[in-house]
Amino acid sequence: MKDEGFSPLIGTLSESSLHAAVKDWYAIPGDRLEVPVNGFVIDILRDNLLIEIQTQNFAQIKQKLRSLLENYTVHLVHPIAQEKWIIRIPENSTTSAARRKSPKRGRFIHIFDELIRIPDLITHPRFSLEILLIQVEEIRIQDGKGSWRRKGWSISDRRLTAILDRLVLEKPGDFQQFLPSELPTSFTARELAEQCSITLRLAQKMAYCLKHMGTISMTGKRSNAYVYEITPSSQLTVSSQI
Repeated sequence: MKDEGFSPLIGTLSESSLHAAVKDWYAIPGDRLEVPVNGFVIDILRDNLLIEIQTQNFAQIKQKLRSLLENYTVHLVHPIAQEKWIIRIPENSTTSAARRKSPKRGRFIHIFDELIRIPDLITHPRFSLEILLIQVEEIRIQDGKGSWRRKGWSISDRRLTAILDRLVLEKPGDFQQFLPSELPTSFTARELAEQCSITLRLAQKMAYCLKHMGTISMTGKRSNAYVYEITPSSQLTVSSQI
């Protein structure tokens, strides 16, 4: 299929096994896959809805989403690994592969690691976000090109093994469910981290996102820490101006 006036199409690079598997799982009869729209390749076209699957790095699709939202309704799907199995394939073919379970467990709240790149899009009336908690196998190869944290092992692929849960977020008010009921009326990022059982760094990203979408507001400082308050649901709004 050709989209006249745009060349080359953006988003035509080869996809990972995880991306392809999530797309196949998400698609239903009648959907059209890999459809050119306004110079971009869309993962799934469902009637008038554009469905994009992004497994990591929201920064890569920020401009794509902004452009498409000018004329279309866009639903972004992001998988987070709740359970991850790491399979190491050594360079020496005589040594068998090793398989172990990662101690890290992803949660819905980890969406803020990526959402920090596009928090304002949540206020757009034609944008929605869906988080999938998944079980995944991460394939690593001993090629000496990986990061120092993995001691040179490279991630060659990620394979979907199960969809465990899902959560749809359509408007700023939907994000209030991430705020614990025990949270003080006025709170800092550190207090947010303690109540949510997350790192301070993730809590700071969370506060940044919630502030930009209007779910919380900054009211001042306590020592060197910013202080926030939850915005009443009645005052939450959406805007088409991004």
